[in-house]
Amino acid sequence: MYTRQLFVKNGLFLAAVAGVFTACQQNDKTAANNSGNNKSTEEQSIAAVSQKLAYVDIDTLEAYYDYFKEKKAELEKKKEGAQNDLSGRERKLQNEYNSLAQRAPTMTQSEGQAAEASLQKKAQEHEVYRQNLFAQLQTQEAQFNEDLQKRLDECIRKFNADKEYSFIFSYRSGASNILYKDEAYDVTREVIRELNATAAAKK
Repeated sequence: MYTRQLFVKNGLFLAAVAGVFTACQQNDKTAANNSGNNKSTEEQSIAAVSQKLAYVDIDTLEAYYDYFKEKKAELEKKKEGAQNDLSGRERKLQNEYNSLAQRAPTMTQSEGQAAEASLQKKAQEHEVYRQNLFAQLQTQEAQFNEDLQKRLDECIRKFNADKEYSFIFSYRSGASNILYKDEAYDVTREVIRELNATAAAKK
């Protein structure tokens, strides 16, 4: 459901940010050279290499982030309850239809038309109910995703308050623009500990 979207930053957006960052660096270098700053190419290369990167594995985060698991279970329970509710209403309508079909030969034309109109009205009301229920669940899911993203953003800012990392990427197996990852730069566990500690403190 939302799990393929939760927390995942758009790869194209990240690439664009990286491109802007690179362009800014190039502009800064040009301005510095024009103003008489004669830093060598070697020194500039060393400065670029010193930027530290890290990543958060979203699959692992979702598996161990207690608040995510709790809220996801609540949402799944609501979805299951909604489906059971709709199924019960549909069975009731089907039973009414079957009953009408059985009684139809013994009913007058006016009685048949009235019964059919009543059943059609109930079917229309059911469809409106179904759509409203679906919209409510979509809204709750969107709020769920938004809340999780906000919590992750706040956690990352706190985690990287010392600005140790220049970039912290999100990674998900099979759904990421990152083709290779060195586990030495995996900060997922640290981020999970921060998230769980923050969630526990808010209870």
